[in-house]
Amino acid sequence: MTNTEQRFVEVVDPDDGSVRWRLDAGFLTSSYTCIWGAGCQGIHDERRPELMDGCCSVGVVLADDEEAMNIAALAATIDPSHFQDAAQRETPEGLLERAGPRWTTRVVDDACVFLNRPGFPGGAGCALHLAAVAAGDAPTEWKPRTCNRVPLRVEEHQADGVTTVTVRAWRRDDWGPGGETMAWWCTEADEAYVADSPLHHRIEPELLDVLGPTVLESFRRAVG
Repeated sequence: MTNTEQRFVEVVDPDDGSVRWRLDAGFLTSSYTCIWGAGCQGIHDERRPELMDGCCSVGVVLADDEEAMNIAALAATIDPSHFQDAAQRETPEGLLERAGPRWTTRVVDDACVFLNRPGFPGGAGCALHLAAVAAGDAPTEWKPRTCNRVPLRVEEHQADGVTTVTVRAWRRDDWGPGGETMAWWCTEADEAYVADSPLHHRIEPELLDVLGPTVLESFRRAVG
């Protein structure tokens, strides 16, 4: 990573001693910020900022059947004024498709079906995000778990009765083979490190969803 060095802080969950957290303080205290719509180049083989599709040029793999049913139920409630591809709800293909044992959001016209394109009157960006805001809800309550977590990578490892959860920056290689050909990835880009406060303050809702309040507070005490 060009902007921060990995520096892990370890926290034992005070509510469950069998869970240990390894939190990348280098990234979580950095000035990184999502620059979607403000210089994000996308994850294509060529830089394509004009598409404003960020990470959404691919479908997202959903965590499990429960999350798939939840996303489908929420999507059914979105007014077409917030959802450019709302008509896909009425097609035989629908909004989700099977990818092995899991569901993914469909890719329509080279992007996630929930992506509203530049120029759409209801606003560009994630239809689930926009609908949540319109409903007065937190976007984290509507969007897939993976979408809420990027740029964080959360990995679990179990050994000898202990679960170790590592939270770090999502790297290019986390995208699999496709990451090798991406012309740009935000956590490696200097232009994404422009915020004036530490990342862990700016993504507090997402971190609370991952860590819970007790572990987050322990991390903050550790980093000062």
